[in-house]
Amino acid sequence: MDKKDFNENEKLENGFTPEENDTSVITPEEGIEPAGTAPVPQEPVQAAPRVEESVPVMNKVGGGGTPPSSPAPSGGGKGWMIASLVLAAALIVVLIVQPFKKDDSKVAVASVNGTDITKAQLYDKLLEAGGESTLQNLITTTLVGQEAKKANIKVTDADINEEIENLKTQFGGEEALNNALQQSSMTIEDLKKQMPLQVEIRKLVEPKVTVTDDEISKYFEENKAKYNQEEEVRASHILVKTKEEADAILKQLKDGGDFAALAKEKSADTGSKDKGGDLDFFKRGDMVAEFSDAAFKLKVGETSGAVKSDYGYHIIKVTDRKEAKEYTLAEKKEEIKKTLMSQKVSEMSATWLADLNKNAKITNTLTDKPDASATPAASEAPAAATEAPAAK
Repeated sequence: MDKKDFNENEKLENGFTPEENDTSVITPEEGIEPAGTAPVPQEPVQAAPRVEESVPVMNKVGGGGTPPSSPAPSGGGKGWMIASLVLAAALIVVLIVQPFKKDDSKVAVASVNGTDITKAQLYDKLLEAGGESTLQNLITTTLVGQEAKKANIKVTDADINEEIENLKTQFGGEEALNNALQQSSMTIEDLKKQMPLQVEIRKLVEPKVTVTDDEISKYFEENKAKYNQEEEVRASHILVKTKEEADAILKQLKDGGDFAALAKEKSADTGSKDKGGDLDFFKRGDMVAEFSDAAFKLKVGETSGAVKSDYGYHIIKVTDRKEAKEYTLAEKKEEIKKTLMSQKVSEMSATWLADLNKNAKITNTLTDKPDASATPAASEAPAAATEAPAAK
């Protein structure tokens, strides 16, 4: 039950509306950024606002693009890791197929009412759609792979899983990451396939980065409030339209009814009813005042009476609690070191990749100016370059 959701969601699945509301537009969720270029540090873009006819009243905190309470790397720390995650399938075709030879450029790949669409036409359109940037991405992948081989760097399943866990933290939780993936029409398995390049870059750049104790101490002092743990409770709820409905459910609970089963059957909150009304942990400020005031007064295992809000009447059951805690530098030192390391790797990766490209001997017939002295063998160089990543 995100507080923002209470103020912004206009209607529930069953059709009743809150007494006061302004808009039904949902806050944009932070999406995964498609890219056809090298994974250099950059800020991820946000997806366009979406409008949904039916939305959950209660949302897991952080599940809708809300930034995590703990500090994330600045300077595009998340962006550099995901900047090359999505390659359009149509563009990949350009690079996994050798450029058409003159003798088959007119071969038809489709026909419309007797009019042929040739291989050459398809190839030209794919190039216009982004062939140059996609080829540059594969050139970068090849360059990084060559450097990783020189340094005897191997990418393991454990490395991939660690990167995924880091992304979950930076997005504010697994649900938030999955939402971003869904916006980009990706699955977690698609993401894992894109991770080896990120792992290689991190392993190659990290040895060049140093984080001092003074930097850790300074960062902690500047961000101490973000590390303090606010009091949290975990609760489930059943949301109904009228007090009469709430009173009837309270009677069923008093007579031994199962809370989770009643939530699944009767709750109007589409976001939590299928989970037995569970909202996971939340802070006071995450919910509207009426809901938070009631929830935080309950002990673990206790159930409230009918609690009125703009969305109707809630029956709340507290299932767990976390007390407030102020963390010390010693307790957070390793976490901060990891944060600063990630931030510095992010900042350094752009320069490192630029130098790598500058010092490499690269032939790219999509961007290089034609050379009158070029031989037929030289003109086929891009095909070999595009095959390199697949062979790695």
